[in-house]
This record gives sequence, structure tokens and C-alpha cells, in this order.
Amino acid sequence: MNTTLKHWKEAATLILAAGRGRGFTPRAPLTGESDSGQSHLPHRSLFDYGVLLLKRSGKSGFMPNAYVFPGGVVDASDFSSECVKQPLETRPPIFATDRLKLGSPIPGEVALRICALRETFEESGVLLVAPKIEEKKMLKSIKDLGYIERYGVNDLCSSELTKWRALVNQNPSNFIRMCRELQVLPDIWALHEWGNWLTPAGRYGTTRFDTAFFICCLQEIPHTLQDDKEIERFQWSTPSEILQSYQAQELWIAPPQFYELSRLCRFPLLNDLHNFASQRATAGCEQWMPVVVSNDEHHISLLPGDKLYPVDSPRDSEAAKSTAPQSKDHQDASPLHRIVISDPYTLRVQITITPKYNHVLPVAHSAVSHDSKSQL
Repeated sequence: MNTTLKHWKEAATLILAAGRGRGFTPRAPLTGESDSGQSHLPHRSLFDYGVLLLKRSGKSGFMPNAYVFPGGVVDASDFSSECVKQPLETRPPIFATDRLKLGSPIPGEVALRICALRETFEESGVLLVAPKIEEKKMLKSIKDLGYIERYGVNDLCSSELTKWRALVNQNPSNFIRMCRELQVLPDIWALHEWGNWLTPAGRYGTTRFDTAFFICCLQEIPHTLQDDKEIERFQWSTPSEILQSYQAQELWIAPPQFYELSRLCRFPLLNDLHNFASQRATAGCEQWMPVVVSNDEHHISLLPGDKLYPVDSPRDSEAAKSTAPQSKDHQDASPLHRIVISDPYTLRVQITITPKYNHVLPVAHSAVSHDSKSQL
């Protein structure tokens, strides 16, 4: 765990996609919503999987009532993978930091995956582990293919899971203890590197996170339980359903979730998503710290590659620009990579750049304007 960071808390989150099965019930269309809708999103019926979202408690100190992917802050016990080909000098610091110099023998790429698995278990009851006897088989699969062919969830008896979940919630170090006693391994091989988002300055209080995003695909939806502490409810929904519910103000998601769910809309089929994620992950990812600027009508969240994004990385700065510089030529074809925020439920991604590290563009869709601006 990197205790030298001044402004950031390291964290990991997991985009968990699972095939239609138990626990998956597509919602009915919203009132007044036509099949064509007002977007370019794939219709919900085209998706053969759902994504797990958890609603944060209204008492949470960070993003209360928001719907989020499971995840949380890295714990020291997480330091008690895939071979990424990205050059070390371009790796985000959360992955590139030499953990040996910080006193940990566990590489960051392993510990961050353990963190994502542990937090997913704590918050949703979903335990992603593999029998220890399969370790050699999994390592051979990585060596031969570069990724794991198998993707599934380990099913232990519910009483055993309940007991260990309570212990892990009491003390994160019990997660590794549980794995030892049950003779299982945290299934870090099932998690594929997806992205790295940093909290922008001044948007969600003083707490800021440097969060590694991973993705995992399961063949069917596992038994899921909320933790009754930080999480009020959970739901499995297709990416397009979540985005449509967000536009209808049925739930609120933060801009990173909006962006990543729009990316998932490129993959209506779970197998396509799994193949893309597992093969793309070896290319690495880019660190994104949004810089939020304002004009008369919108907040604009600038992302790396945008023509207005600061040349010098603002990662260690506590302040962001407050006003957007005016472009001399409004017809300028300069690169755009930004999220335009009209109100809390109206986001629009503007992007003309080519994604780095073999990633995909988010699916564009039209926004529905709302009057409320109270949460901006």
C-alpha cells in the first residue's frame, strides 16, 4: 500500500458482467419510452448479460446514493497476473510503482486485483476464487493463450460464505486467511485491466481516489447479497438499461461509470466482451484524471487527449481550472475528449481522438435535458 501519496487513496473497482441466468430480469420499458428511444444505444434485448451495480448508502461520505461498480480502498492486507506489454514509463503510477521499495513483496497488479475481489465479496457476497489444485492449469493457460479460457464463479455453501463474509467485513486480512483455510486462490486471472480513473479536484468533497478499473465476465449471475452497511441495494441490468434509467432520473451514476457503460454498449454479447477484454488487457491502459472547467451553460470534464487538457499532468494538484478557455475558432477540428455535463442526469461524451492501448470508443447517444442542476 502506497502511504507516500499526499492527495490520493489507492482503490480498485470491478466491472462485473454475467450472462442471463438466475437473478437476471430485464426491466419493463420506461413510461413514454419507445423502442427507438432518443439514443443510439443497442436495444436492451440485444444484450445477453447484465452488469452489477450497487447503490451506496445515503450516509456514505463519498457519493451518497450513487450507483457504482463494486470496489473500495486498497488495504495493507491486499499486499500479503497478466503480463502487460505496456512500457513501464507509460504505465499509470498505480500500476508502475515499485512496491518492493514500499516494503511489499506483492506486485501492485496482483494486490489491486485482490482488493477488487475482496471488496466485491464484502459488498455483494460474490466470491471469485479458484481451487488451488487448478493453479498449474490456469498458469499454463496464461502461458499458452495469454489469458484464461475458463470464466466462472466458485460456489461454496451459503453458510460458509456468510460466515467468512462477516469475518472479512470485520477485518480485511481475513480474506487471505479464508483463502488459505478453504484452499482456494483469489481468482486474479479472471480480472482484466480496463482503465484507471482519478477523482477530479473539488467534485466530491476532500476525499480523492486513484482507482484501477478491472473487468470480469461470468457465464451466469451468481448469488448476490448487499452488505447492509455501505450498500442499500443491488441490481443486475444491461448497460443500455442502466444508461436509460440514468437519463430517466431513476438512478444516478458518476461520469466514469457513464463513460465505461457507454463503452460496454459496443459489446451486446458476453462472449465478445470477454474475448475483447482478456486480449486487450495486455496492452495496458492510460491514467485519466478529469479536469473540470465551466462555461455559461455547462460543466466540461476534460480528459487526456482533449485540445484543452493541460499539457502538464495535474495529478498532484489539488486545484482544477474553474473556467473553460474560449476557442478562437469554433469550427476548430482539434481533438476532443470530454464529458459535457448539462445537469446531474444529462451527460454527453464528445470524442474525436483514437483510443490508446487498443481500447474502444463509448457509444454516442443523445441526451435528454432536465431542469434540476442542484447536484452540479
